[in-house]
Amino acid sequence: MTEQHSHRFERGTDGPKVIVVGVDGSDSSLRAAAYAGGLARRQNALLAVVYVQPVMTAGAVLGAPVAETTNEIAESLISYIREATERLKGIFDVRWEFHTFQGDPYNGLVKAADDLKADAVVVGASEQAGHRIVGSVAIRLVKAGRWPVTVVP
Repeated sequence: MTEQHSHRFERGTDGPKVIVVGVDGSDSSLRAAAYAGGLARRQNALLAVVYVQPVMTAGAVLGAPVAETTNEIAESLISYIREATERLKGIFDVRWEFHTFQGDPYNGLVKAADDLKADAVVVGASEQAGHRIVGSVAIRLVKAGRWPVTVVP
């Protein structure tokens, strides 16, 4: 008697359940958020939008209100995402959360992906010329080899 195995294709069951996308207000990070939003919608995944607030030493800022500025950026990003979500309500529904972490962008995104148990990470390509030589956050995330990383131009 031979044993028969049924092989059935399961659409949309093997994809990511939590997608972390790093945003900083740059054009490439907003394109990454749009791409990650589409991926989250198609996979019925949670989209975790992450802004990493830079931490500067007192000597580096010399009295500049950095904390206020980074909080303003975070609030601006939340407003932007909420407006975009409202415009698409009923057409595309995406479950999303906004998180802020402090630190440098690489370590902040690593912490976010670990804490949120991310299955995938999406970031925008660096817009700084020096990063092409020294290495960008995206390259460092790929080299970490802990999650699939998508880099959006």
